[in-house]
Amino acid sequence: MHWWKKTIAAVKEKDPAAKSTLEIIFTYPGVYALFWHRWSHFLYRHRLFFLAKVNAQLWRFLTGIEIHPGAKIAPGVFIDHGMGTVIGETAEIEEDVLLYHGVTLGGTGKEKGKRHPTVKKGAMISTHAQILGPITIGEYAKVAASAVVLKDVPPYATAIGIPAKNREKKREEKNDPSL
Repeated sequence: MHWWKKTIAAVKEKDPAAKSTLEIIFTYPGVYALFWHRWSHFLYRHRLFFLAKVNAQLWRFLTGIEIHPGAKIAPGVFIDHGMGTVIGETAEIEEDVLLYHGVTLGGTGKEKGKRHPTVKKGAMISTHAQILGPITIGEYAKVAASAVVLKDVPPYATAIGIPAKNREKKREEKNDPSL
């Protein structure tokens, strides 16, 4: 129940279009994808790799959101719209993160070990942003739409461009919407 409460609260907080809990449960593909990822991840942790991958692919087909069963995703993550979103095997996403459609948390090659991004608490990744490699998106950082991020983004900073450059905010500027 804890997961459902955190997820529904995150959707209500981050999506002004969300009208009710019932609507969120029955019509949000990001919620479906994350819910069924929990089952895929359980199977993956218990070394049932084939079953984990089959479940993940079924929900990829139904939602348009591809999440590798090995990815670690905390409660309270919200994938808004979601179509085309890809989350790689060694990606880690902390609570209260917002991902928009078309985001890729991907690798950059065939190396072994940690090869996908870590997204820290409260970060926001905009539409079609590509976050590539074993980098870290800091707490409450933002990644602009269509940015290609190849280096760490510090906490509270905004990454903009191709390749992305960090624009760090001063603490007192944190709540200024013009940044």
